[in-house]
Amino acid sequence: MTTPTHAPTHTTNRRAASWPQEGAPASAGPPGHTRAILAIILVSYFLILLDNSVVFTGVPSIRADLNLPQTQLSWVQDAYTLVFGGLLLLGARLGDLLGRRRVFIAGLLVFVLASALVGSAPNGTWLVVARAIQGIGAAIVAPSSLSLLTASFPEGPARARAVAMYGATAGIGASLGLVVGGAAADLVSWRAGFFINLPIVIAMVLLAPKYLPETETRTGAFDLPGAILATLGTGALAFSVIDSADHGWTTPTVLLSLAAGVVLLALLVLRERGAPQPIISVRCLASRAGRVPVSRRRSLHS
Repeated sequence: MTTPTHAPTHTTNRRAASWPQEGAPASAGPPGHTRAILAIILVSYFLILLDNSVVFTGVPSIRADLNLPQTQLSWVQDAYTLVFGGLLLLGARLGDLLGRRRVFIAGLLVFVLASALVGSAPNGTWLVVARAIQGIGAAIVAPSSLSLLTASFPEGPARARAVAMYGATAGIGASLGLVVGGAAADLVSWRAGFFINLPIVIAMVLLAPKYLPETETRTGAFDLPGAILATLGTGALAFSVIDSADHGWTTPTVLLSLAAGVVLLALLVLRERGAPQPIISVRCLASRAGRVPVSRRRSLHS
């Protein structure tokens, strides 16, 4: 009687080992792909921060060119911040449901369209609306870019380096934006600072489908009430912080928006506890808070 061989079993095991485990992060691929992924994400994130900083140095030129009153001029800066803060959670959730690469590319398209609208603005109202649209694009790109970064690099030194470079990009983009905005306003026009990034963003949009991995989408209904509460709550808090810079923390408008933000976010927490597909996981936040080391908790309370 012939003894059966176990070769098929070993072959099967080797084949099974070659498949990625369920829920594992996407592979970054060959070294060339790894560098391309990192470059696309960092350049896109850098351009968002660059455009936001360009506004600050271009304010005097914008005011003189469009003859804006001080109130409308402040909203040129604040419209972006308000919309970005209000839609950040929603942008992150869309990446979970629709796939982060797809959402990342859509966010870049929104942002590059808004940059073109800002650069061609004929009046203050156009400019403020275009800046708000920029905030929408940034609120989509920012969480998607970080998620794609962590999904593309395995946990360990490679991911740590990538995340460190992502954080450094924030500081470099904000600082360099002041230089670029000031130079563009002095040498050409304040509008040039917003047109500079158009060909670069378009190049990132074309390269993203080739190099960026798509993440798994999650099935289930979209939590519309949670999205509304999150957007209005964070938007109210952002508005209170923005308005307090001009009028102080004791004005009725600031206090009312601050209270509304707190109430709306409290309602969001209550809503998300029982939601089948929450826009933000309250249990995840609670479990992470519970895992803070005892030594760190003592230092926080000391």
